Amino acid sequence: MSDPGSIPSSGTSGAPTPAQTPMSRRSVLKGLAGAAGLAVVPGGLLAACSSSKSSSSPATTTAAPAASTPGAAAPSTAVSSAAAPVAGGSITFGSNYSDAAPKAAFATLCQQATAATNVNITVNTTDHNTFQNNITAYLQGTPDDLATWFAGYRMQFFAAKGLLTPIDDVWDKIGGNFNDATKALSKGLDGHYYFVPIYNYPWVVFYNKSVFAAKGYTVPTTWDDFISLAKKMKQDGMTPIAFADKDLWPALGTFDIINLRVNGYDYHMKLMQNNASYTDKEVTQVFTQWAEVLPYCQSGANGRIWQDAAKALENKQAGMMFQGSNQVAANYAAANLPDLDFFPYPAINPTFGQDYMDAPADGFFLPKNAKNLDAAKAVLEYIGTGPAETAYLKTDQWDVGLATNIDTSGYNDIQKKSATAIAACKNVSQFGDRDTDPAMASALEALIQKFIDDPSSSNIKSIQNSAAAQAKQIFGS
Repeated sequence: MSDPGSIPSSGTSGAPTPAQTPMSRRSVLKGLAGAAGLAVVPGGLLAACSSSKSSSSPATTTAAPAASTPGAAAPSTAVSSAAAPVAGGSITFGSNYSDAAPKAAFATLCQQATAATNVNITVNTTDHNTFQNNITAYLQGTPDDLATWFAGYRMQFFAAKGLLTPIDDVWDKIGGNFNDATKALSKGLDGHYYFVPIYNYPWVVFYNKSVFAAKGYTVPTTWDDFISLAKKMKQDGMTPIAFADKDLWPALGTFDIINLRVNGYDYHMKLMQNNASYTDKEVTQVFTQWAEVLPYCQSGANGRIWQDAAKALENKQAGMMFQGSNQVAANYAAANLPDLDFFPYPAINPTFGQDYMDAPADGFFLPKNAKNLDAAKAVLEYIGTGPAETAYLKTDQWDVGLATNIDTSGYNDIQKKSATAIAACKNVSQFGDRDTDPAMASALEALIQKFIDDPSSSNIKSIQNSAAAQAKQIFGS
């Protein structure tokens, strides 16, 4: 399932300060229970997308993409079980899982939920970015009974605005399936639960094993080794790093990881929460470090979607790509997936080494204006179980589950390595646009595109000044 882009502000000045939810290595390891991982959630929705009535059509969840016009309802497909549904047991489920692979996995999850609960589910699928860009209007209008979204502050932001329904009663039943760190990601700033997570995934550097073997390339662990490898790939006639940012959010991941490598997790959280300034020398160092590797990245990134960048890697036109396993692995053809491997982003500052990474967690919430609360909660209770995650991850073979009682025996190599990589971290962050105010994420994404076009020192200074000025306006201080 794709990572989130930015969402427009709906009057974010004076929004609550993001809650810091640090995840210690011990708490992550506890939640892995065999090989599962921990992270934060992606998702989004179409503006004022009306809830559709469920039908009794055969069990499929291949809803067509939504119309491009905001406010138009997406075509939907009902999911039903052979057993008669419970009274009032029909809901609609708003989904941003519009890419083929996550869409198929989500269809399977809905089929399983229907079989377990007798609740008919109609899936309304909307293009991922459209979903996110219109989420505020969607929640204020006539939303579906359930919707896909992200854990942590991106959920807390809307809960604080009164746009979500508390689900403490659901967590009374599923709470024993998750560790404390995952529970913290699922709570609002008021301490109530608003979210049920299902998986997370790491942001790492992907490559093809066959290319590294044929060329004699060695996995880099330090920045100097990383730059040397990029130079060698360029000499060999290959684009060293596949890169795309037309969707706005992908390059934010690179800003995050370089910040985590240079300045550490605590500074990342301070910056996201407006307790540090974008004019700080630490931020200058992030952009300066990034400028060093940018010449080895695929040119024209601002006009390219991430799927095309991933295909350049898969087709061996590019040697590496830094992005989430949730995107890159899901985008690979099944026949090519065994060739895919990854390594954590190389160390820059020895003080922090490779101790941190973005590991976003995805899941679901119940909008305040939902129609069928009881049926929706029944579905959430099913989703928040180890068996549900186990069954789901048989179809979704690029994410790792969050329930402590999940069966990981069916994990492939990417999933096993993902869980291990996340567990090795001292802390994981939830991605830049999830750890900060949505309006600030939008501002930063736009400024990063300006950096990609012009990484000069003078432009970096201008970008920092603009980011600081916008942060002051958005956060009110």
